[in-house]
Amino acid sequence: MNRQTFLASSGEIPREWWHVDADGQTLGRLATRLATVLMGKHKPEFTPHVDVGDFIVVTNARHLRLTGGKAGDKVLMTYSGYSNGQKRYTYGWLREHRPEKLLRAAVWRMMPQNKLARQQIKKLKIYGDAEHPHQAQQPRPWSAEAV
Repeated sequence: MNRQTFLASSGEIPREWWHVDADGQTLGRLATRLATVLMGKHKPEFTPHVDVGDFIVVTNARHLRLTGGKAGDKVLMTYSGYSNGQKRYTYGWLREHRPEKLLRAAVWRMMPQNKLARQQIKKLKIYGDAEHPHQAQQPRPWSAEAV
């Protein structure tokens, strides 16, 4: 019997477009499922060193749910590299004003920190409201509990 391990090549695995409605979803649980799909771990053809993940369009990110006291207590810090370039944003402020930044940071922290992950995170499209410009790709509805 010839049992060889399958290794996917780039462009060999078809990519799908998924539409996720984040309304009422918990931030951390949604972020882990999104990271799984971006990396392609939900596919049987998963290969660690090749980008086989799918595209994801997330809408209603403004309506994410933060459990406990995270809205006021948890802080996202950024640093530009310049003196006085450190900024601190609470999760509650980010959810109201920059929901894209909040969800992208949560998903980014759940992915491996390498060059491939920087390529994979570009397939995540996040919008605060229900409108998005990706109708031409015909994203299929996806429930976060499915993965």
